[in-house]
Amino acid sequence: MLKALATRAAQSLRKSWRQHLATLTLAWVAIVAVDTWRTRDLPQGPAPDVALVRAPSAGADGAAGAAGSAATPLPTTLATWRAQHPGQAVAVHFWAEWCSICKLEEPSIASLSTDRPVLGVAMQSGNAEEVAQVQRQRGMAWPTAVDPQGTLSRSWGVRAVPALVVIDPHGQVRFATSGYTPEWAMRLRLWWAQTIPQWKALLPK
Repeated sequence: MLKALATRAAQSLRKSWRQHLATLTLAWVAIVAVDTWRTRDLPQGPAPDVALVRAPSAGADGAAGAAGSAATPLPTTLATWRAQHPGQAVAVHFWAEWCSICKLEEPSIASLSTDRPVLGVAMQSGNAEEVAQVQRQRGMAWPTAVDPQGTLSRSWGVRAVPALVVIDPHGQVRFATSGYTPEWAMRLRLWWAQTIPQWKALLPK
């Protein structure tokens, strides 16, 4: 009797685990499919160079921060900004003032910008002065380019915010994601983009 009950319990448990595994698999496939669709137009290969217009100030007090501080004058092109961080992978973060998910990501971007080069792009969030005011109010102390009409974002294939593009030290886009990205995933992508060229350099030619 006890053996039969134990057998039925084991069978029920195995069936339950199979159902959970099937559900998780379907959920993962759906997430990957949605992310693939959202990022289908994001850049691949060489990072497109674009002219940049920087918000005049940022941060709660306008003080200079760490890597990529918004108090440092922003150059006129992405390539020039990247050249200020030689040998480093960089992140370009597209966001908008009206985007609630972007607000959830702000603490992660703030933490990331303390030791990694991060460039924000404020999509359809007003002119330079308006974006600067938002940055001061929220304490966003990293450089941000303004994109009031969304032209720059569209040229990068960004259809929705937030979006994160990671560029390796050689100017190649290694990762492009759309939607909420936790800080650990941002750091992992930057680390990988930094490491890939180093590993390739060690391979025999």
